[in-house]
Amino acid sequence: QAQLVESGGGLVEPGGSLRLSCVASGMTFSHYAMDWFRQAPGKQRELVAAITSGGTTNYADSVRDRFTISRDNAKNTAYLQMNNLKPEDTAVYYCNAHWAWYDYWGKGTLVTVSS
Repeated sequence: QAQLVESGGGLVEPGGSLRLSCVASGMTFSHYAMDWFRQAPGKQRELVAAITSGGTTNYADSVRDRFTISRDNAKNTAYLQMNNLKPEDTAVYYCNAHWAWYDYWGKGTLVTVSS
């Protein structure tokens, strides 16, 4: 059974950095495009960053130049490096894997940016 497990969230001060990880199991990871979404309290879930199976990346305007998505197919892991964090980045961050008709979600990891 396919599974995604996020980690790396926590409390960080404005201007700080965090690296989120998403470990996949039960799937051929290299086939899948990987996305990071986030959902802040009272707001809709939004796409933050995406990486295709071939390594092409895309970012929401709000995080471009601050966040970097990457993947390590040998470790079945996707990453989200977040720098210069702002209070408005506070949210639960979710990992998503999709390929053809397959679509999987992790349970999320909480990122809180506050002084």
